[in-house]
Amino acid sequence: MSDLRKIIIDGHEIEVDGAMTLIQACEQAGIEVPRFCYHERLTIAGNCRMCLVEVVGGPPKPAASCAMQVRDLRPGPEGQPPVVKTNSPMVKKAREGVMEFLLINHPLDCPICDQGGECDLQDQAMAYGVDFSRYREPKRANVDLDLGPLVETHMTRCISCTRCVRFTTEVAGITQMGQTGRGEDAEITSYLGETLDSNLQGNIIDLCPVGALVSKPYAFTARPWELSKTESIDVMDALGSSIRVDTKGREVMRFLPLNHDGVNEEWISDKTRFVWDGLRRQRLDTPYIRENGKLRKADWGEALQLAAAKIKGAGKLAGLVGDLAPVEAIFALKQLIEGQGGVVECRTDGARLEAGNRSAYAGTARIEDIDTAKFIQLIGTNPRIEAPVLNARIRKAWAAGANVGLVGEAADLTYDYAHVGTDRAALNSLLGKDYGDVLDAPSIVIVGQGALQEADGAAVLAAAMKLAEDTKSKFMVLHTAASRVGAMDVGAVNDRGMDAVTEADVIYNLGADEVEIGEGAFVIYQGSHGDRGAHRADVILPAAAYTEESGVFINTEGRPQLAQRASFAPGMAKENWAILRALSGEMDAVLSYDNLASLRTALVEAVPHIADLDEVPENAWQPVATGKLGDAPFRGAVSDFYLTNPIARSSPLMAELSASAKARLQGAMAAE
Repeated sequence: MSDLRKIIIDGHEIEVDGAMTLIQACEQAGIEVPRFCYHERLTIAGNCRMCLVEVVGGPPKPAASCAMQVRDLRPGPEGQPPVVKTNSPMVKKAREGVMEFLLINHPLDCPICDQGGECDLQDQAMAYGVDFSRYREPKRANVDLDLGPLVETHMTRCISCTRCVRFTTEVAGITQMGQTGRGEDAEITSYLGETLDSNLQGNIIDLCPVGALVSKPYAFTARPWELSKTESIDVMDALGSSIRVDTKGREVMRFLPLNHDGVNEEWISDKTRFVWDGLRRQRLDTPYIRENGKLRKADWGEALQLAAAKIKGAGKLAGLVGDLAPVEAIFALKQLIEGQGGVVECRTDGARLEAGNRSAYAGTARIEDIDTAKFIQLIGTNPRIEAPVLNARIRKAWAAGANVGLVGEAADLTYDYAHVGTDRAALNSLLGKDYGDVLDAPSIVIVGQGALQEADGAAVLAAAMKLAEDTKSKFMVLHTAASRVGAMDVGAVNDRGMDAVTEADVIYNLGADEVEIGEGAFVIYQGSHGDRGAHRADVILPAAAYTEESGVFINTEGRPQLAQRASFAPGMAKENWAILRALSGEMDAVLSYDNLASLRTALVEAVPHIADLDEVPENAWQPVATGKLGDAPFRGAVSDFYLTNPIARSSPLMAELSASAKARLQGAMAAE
C-alpha cells in the first residue's frame, strides 16, 4: 500500500509516495536537480553532493536530495506540507562550492577529451558552477587503468562518483572494480590490475559523467555534433534492445543504448555496442557468379537472370531464412519460393519449434515480468552469453529475493541458483511435483534454444510447457536469432524442417550463415557479408545490413520492433526486399508490391499483430503434444558469445575479445 505525502517544491504542491527520495519527487514535479553519483538504476551512494536542496524548517544547511526520503521531512508548525527549495540562495551557493571542489583536480582536457560535447560535468559546470577558480596549487594526477580493449581510462578526470563500481558489482555481477585510499589518495581502481570480465562492461562508458571512462575503439574518431543519430533496434541477439546508431557520412561510428523499460532498460551488451567495425569489413558490394569453381563479378541483370532461370528450372526448391533477416524480406521470400512450389525454413539450427502455436515459440511472458518474478526456472540455456541484458534482469530479480533454478550446464551466471541437473532426467524430475507455495507467487519458466535443437526438442518443449502449467508460471522461449520469431509468425517453416532443404537441388539462402549446405545443390546467396553462406554460393546477391534498411524485427517475447535505416549499403548492394521483388520480375512471377509501404500492407494483412509496433500481443496458451524425452545432457545454443553472426565474425575487435575470453577460460599457468 502506498504511503502518499503532500510536499511543496519551489512553490508547487504535489502528492508523492513517502518512500521516494527528494530527487525523485523533484523529477515528478518537473524540476531538474543536478547530480553526478545518483542513478535511478543503481544503489544510492550520496557522495558527490551536487544534488543539494534546502529543506525549510530543517537543519540550517543543505540536504542531499538523493539520500533523504519524503517521509523523513517534518511538516510545518500547523501541519502544513513540508517545503523544499531547489533554487534558493543557500542551494545556489552550495552547488557552486561543490562544483569548485569537483574541479580542483579535474584537468582542463575538454579540447582533447572524447566526452566533450556530451559531458555531464561540462553541462553542470556551465549551469551551476562559477566562472573563476580560487585554486592555485598543483593538480593531483592518477595512473590510468588497463581495463581491457573496450574501455579506455583517464583516471585524473575521475570525480569518484562510483557509478562504475556500483554498475559492475550490482548489474554486471563482477567484483573487479572498487575504491581504495582516503581523502586525496582515494581512487577508483581494479582488483590487482585485472581487466574486466563481463560482456556488459561497455555500459560504464555511458554511466561515467566525466571523461574518465571512454570507448577505446571509438576514441578520437568523431565529435558528437558531427554525428547523425538514428533510433533503431539491435539484432545481435533476440532481445531487441533499443539502440541509437550514430553515423558520420556513410560510416557507422558507434552504437549507444536507448532507454526502454520493457526490454533492455538502458543497458546493451558489448557485442551490440562494439560490433560496428564489422559493418565495414568483408562486405559484399557487387553481385558474383561462380564459373569453373571460381566467383567472378557480375552485374545485377546477369545475376538475377541466372538466379531466375535456376529457380524456374528447379526440381526441388527451398528457401533458407538467416538469423538477421527482417520480417519484410522473409515474407517476400516465402511468397516467391512457395509461389514456385518450393518450401521455406527458418529453423536452421534444427530447433523443434511449432508454427501456428505462438505460445510455444514466443511464450506468454514479457521480459519485464522477470522483475516481479519470485521463482525463475531456466532450462537448457545460459542467458549470460545468449542474452546478457536479460541475464542482468534475472540477476536484478535474484537480488530482490527471487529463487532461480537451472536444468542444464552449470555456468557462472553472476547469481546463485539451484542446479537441478544437466540432462533430461533432471527436467523430468521437476514434473508432477506438488509445488504448494510457489503457485501463489509470480514465476517464469525460460527454455533456451539449446534445449530444443536435439531430436527430442519437441518433447523438451512439451515438458517445459507442462512445468509452466504445473507451477502456474508464465512461459518464455529465449531465442538466439533476431529474425526467428518474425519468421515463425509469417510461417516460414515446412513440415519436414531442414530435411526438405537438404534434398533440394536449388536453395535460395537469405543470409543463413550458421548452416552447412552440402554438395550438389545450386545455391543463391543473398546477404551482406562474405561469410560461410557466400563461400558456398553459386550466385551472390549483395544486400543491406540491419543499419542500412528499414525493417521490422520481432523479439524473443513477440514484440514487433522497427529498425530504422541509419546509413546506405556499400557499392551495388540493395535492400533485401527490393532484391526479391526484382528477382520476381525476372521470373515472370511478379510480387504484388512496388515499395516498402505496400509490402508492409500485405504483411499486416497476413499477420495483423505486426502493425502494433512495440506492443506485446497476448498469446493463447496451447500446450504441445508430449513426447519421449531422451537422455542427452543439455547443451548451450551459443558456444562463443562474440562470434555468433557474420557481422561479428567480420569484426577484428570481436575476434580479439573472443581470443581473450578463451585465454581467460584456460587460466594462468604456474611459472616453473
